[in-house]
Amino acid sequence: MKQIKNGICYEQNGWLYVSVSGEPKQRGYAYGYLIAEEMKKVQEMLRYTIFQDYGRTWEFFIDAGARYLKPTIMEHFPEFYEEMVGVSEGCTAGGTLITIDEVVAWNNYFTLTESWYSNREEEDGSTKRVHQSREGGGSSERCSAFIANGDWTADGKIVVAHNNFSNFVDGQYARVVLDMKPTKGARMLIQGFPGWIWSGTDFFVTSYGMIGTETTIGGFVPYENKWPISCRIRQAMQYGKNMKEYAEILLKENSGDYANSWLFGDTNTNEIMRLELGLKYHSIETTKNGYFIGFNAAYDPRIRNLECVNTGFDDLRRHQGARRVRLDELMDEHKGKINLDIAKIVLADHYDVYLHKENPCSRTVCSHYELDAREYMSDPSRPKPFQPRGALDGNVCDTAMAKKMSFCLRYGDSCGIPFFKDKFCDEHREWAFLRPYLHDRPQQPWTDFSIYNSKKNILKMMKKSKKNNQKNTVKIITLKKR
Repeated sequence: MKQIKNGICYEQNGWLYVSVSGEPKQRGYAYGYLIAEEMKKVQEMLRYTIFQDYGRTWEFFIDAGARYLKPTIMEHFPEFYEEMVGVSEGCTAGGTLITIDEVVAWNNYFTLTESWYSNREEEDGSTKRVHQSREGGGSSERCSAFIANGDWTADGKIVVAHNNFSNFVDGQYARVVLDMKPTKGARMLIQGFPGWIWSGTDFFVTSYGMIGTETTIGGFVPYENKWPISCRIRQAMQYGKNMKEYAEILLKENSGDYANSWLFGDTNTNEIMRLELGLKYHSIETTKNGYFIGFNAAYDPRIRNLECVNTGFDDLRRHQGARRVRLDELMDEHKGKINLDIAKIVLADHYDVYLHKENPCSRTVCSHYELDAREYMSDPSRPKPFQPRGALDGNVCDTAMAKKMSFCLRYGDSCGIPFFKDKFCDEHREWAFLRPYLHDRPQQPWTDFSIYNSKKNILKMMKKSKKNNQKNTVKIITLKKR
């Protein structure tokens, strides 16, 4: 366990739990110091993969963030800017040099590499054209999710589930469980990336009784340089007290960056909401008796047709269309019984509705591009066969857990199939160039996390684990308290 004033952290079952508190710079400093070693690996990965994917250096995007995003954050979100300054200073003190400009760029990684880069003007300013994203048509797709209540759940209250699927090389770093206790606003328990002031995957609960997650809207194109999503969703998480306030905060000065189908639940009213947030268009649905699913395409015809390309909404060969069908099937199949155990089953589902059989692949809820030859794809270049991409975790929560500021996570993927980089790279030599930057992900158990995960509780857990002759998976590191 690492300790510093205003913060602690430890590793458990693939996750890096970090708890910080205090004023913006204080909590940021503690956060940065505790994740310094992790950030060194992130920097190495970014400097390699950004150049491979874009032909641009990571410094190019750092400069863009400083030029186009930093002034807006400083002016309109000074609290979050101070927190990021603290992350920079704490991380540097912990042994990994990182500037405030790099922290800003890393927190806005998706905004810069997808939204801004795809819509920027030519460097000489003479011609404006759209630069397509690295996968050939708008923003990337990430994640599967559902949120349900009323007649669909076992107790009538809220159940939410989400898995993050992404490229392994960067998505594997979304292994932080952050307990953020600011001096103002709500306390937040967040699953996300190291050094981010928000989640990015997204999965969180707050002390105001709110639950949140999302799935990206794939193929989304437009962008306007207004307020970045990193700050808007963090503002909602920390200060939003109900779903109306969440929607208002996310819509204000919306940039269209990281366009999402947001799924929110209010445990105080037992109401759930889906906010499909494009740029010019958005739609809001709420219910106290029903469910919403997320599968990387928008239901709203305006967003889908006027702001997106190549959505796969009704194509069973594509992961969007296939998961739209399968998630609806699973909601109907488990109607009235959905609880945390059922949520885990849904996230681990491998039924392929196109081939009508169990077949872990890109089209299944627990997504496995790394096992998929992509032979049935309408657009086989998006992504490529056997791409190291897919589900990287599983996240579930219900009203009872949320009220205790807790949730249950599984690192690796939702179903437990392990990933070993050497085996994968030996079998798929086309991806072997990524070997130094990929991590093994052995099978991990589902693990509960809460704001009450303290050193005392961890030592108690270790004692119990030893008593049961179970392998201890908690890494304890002793540091001098600063």
